Amino acid sequence: MYICLCNALTDRKLKQIAAEIGSTRPVNVYAACGCRVECGICVRAVVNLLREHAGSAVEQLAAAE
Repeated sequence: MYICLCNALTDRKLKQIAAEIGSTRPVNVYAACGCRVECGICVRAVVNLLREHAGSAVEQLAAAE
């Protein structure tokens, strides 16, 4: 599903990049994608997506221990 229409970023791509760079800060994730926020409509959705992704990654690590 597209989260950022201006940059054609999907939820899958955003999660993948966040995991690769080890950051859930939107500015870092956008930069790693080679783009930046354009209109700003997606920012809240991106923040929520990255928070959820970070939370599930922590849960997976805890379950593995």
